[in-house]
Amino acid sequence: MIEIDGHSLSIDEIQRAASEYEEVVLSQTAVDNIQQSREWVQKIIQRGKPVYGINTGFGIFADKKISPQETQQLNRNLILSHAVGTGETLPVEVVRAAMLIRANTLAKGLSGVRLDLITSLLDMLNKGVHPLIPSQGSLGSSGDLAPLSHLGLVLSTDQNDLEEHSGWASYQGETYSGKGAMAKADIPRIILEEKEGLALNNGATFSAAIGSLVCAETRNLLAISEIALCLSLESLLGISSAFDPRIHESRQHPGQIRFASRVLAITQGSTLLDATDRVQDAYSLRCSPQVQGPAYDTLDFVENIIRREINAATDNPLIFPEGEAISGGNFHGEPVGLAMDFVAIALAEVAGISERRIYRLTDGRLNEDLPAMLVDTHQDAGLNSGMMMPQYTAASLVLENRSLASPDSIHSLPTSASQEDHNANAMTAARHALDVVRNTRHILAIELYTAARALDLRLRDHPDLHPGKGTAAAHRIIRELVPYQPGDTLWGPEIEQVKKLVESGQLLSGVDQALNIDPGPGG
Repeated sequence: MIEIDGHSLSIDEIQRAASEYEEVVLSQTAVDNIQQSREWVQKIIQRGKPVYGINTGFGIFADKKISPQETQQLNRNLILSHAVGTGETLPVEVVRAAMLIRANTLAKGLSGVRLDLITSLLDMLNKGVHPLIPSQGSLGSSGDLAPLSHLGLVLSTDQNDLEEHSGWASYQGETYSGKGAMAKADIPRIILEEKEGLALNNGATFSAAIGSLVCAETRNLLAISEIALCLSLESLLGISSAFDPRIHESRQHPGQIRFASRVLAITQGSTLLDATDRVQDAYSLRCSPQVQGPAYDTLDFVENIIRREINAATDNPLIFPEGEAISGGNFHGEPVGLAMDFVAIALAEVAGISERRIYRLTDGRLNEDLPAMLVDTHQDAGLNSGMMMPQYTAASLVLENRSLASPDSIHSLPTSASQEDHNANAMTAARHALDVVRNTRHILAIELYTAARALDLRLRDHPDLHPGKGTAAAHRIIRELVPYQPGDTLWGPEIEQVKKLVESGQLLSGVDQALNIDPGPGG
């Protein structure tokens, strides 16, 4: 069970709630803070002075006073008018992560909403009511207005309670109107009161949700990239001295040091390494700690930003003791946008160097006398194409990653009659980072598959040699799932199987087990 208080939500907890459907509850401290915050809103209402988001219009209409009798319609209108997203629906995992983050943000006790709104949101999460959220249409400022409004369509209602205004949601594998899904799950929909519409849709929550899942998956992929490098390094009879800790400690970058140390651990006991008289390897092997290691440093930096964001109050205005409402810009998604650009660039580089190793494995002039394209024997070349086309696919995905990793956060267009004259483009940055994750996962699966084949051929030619303990474990796990095929076959489905090993964590945990490493919580 995950207990939220607005201050201590972790990326690991988000992943568990999003993917494993772990139950989420409010802490008693959060309940107290929420109720206190609502009391402060009531004090503002009693004073009758114009306060943005409580008794005024929104955006460019902030100077328009709204009467108490119009409050409910004001808040419902905000949700209705802002639910204008487009494009394919976001994955359920992203929607669940966003629901959790929004609940945690409101639980902080600075948003002034009623307790019922947050408990209804958590009921949706725990019972599996998942709003269908279009993936496009958010600038990340003033937060993810459109996606959150589509969520709000399902959660909230008004006196008319029109089904066609309730959005859409999935529940127990079926798609219903929002009204229908909530009724099936026996969750009452909320009529929004003062401040609640803006509190619900104001903040870069979907950007942060995608960012959380990107961080979790990137950490997994970086560990997989170490294993992929080791399989390639051993099958190409690489040189171990490039991973000597003295080299990496002399440069002081923690990620580089960590990567090189991990490679030495995985390849420990190998007799394939240093089996030739070569002095140096190509950069894609020798410089892998200097290229892939910095991705760890990047991820550490990005995770800190995401951790702060998922525990932040991000709507506007914020409500402080005794009903002091202060307008600001915490909804602006710039921190998330910059972070997503940064991690996408780092991951694109990890994918890029992986593809270079795939190329080297398949080129008969570069792969240390293995058959060209890794066909079964030199005599099979021509009749069989071997690993020719998997490298094409990897190259295509690398090129796509380079476009996707072009920074999104540097692009801005003004909105709301230039009241909002600098926008973050954070949601686009997050979506593109997620696409880079997916592409990189497939590229690494291709390297694992190709290097495993290269290792088969190498060991057949040199039965007196053997790989390191971790490399051997990785090779065994892959071969238990997809046995070696001498001649051409349908490679794609087998690569997909290897990708599932990556996604499930089975490959990483198997290697760690062989090395007597405890993966720890979430590992």
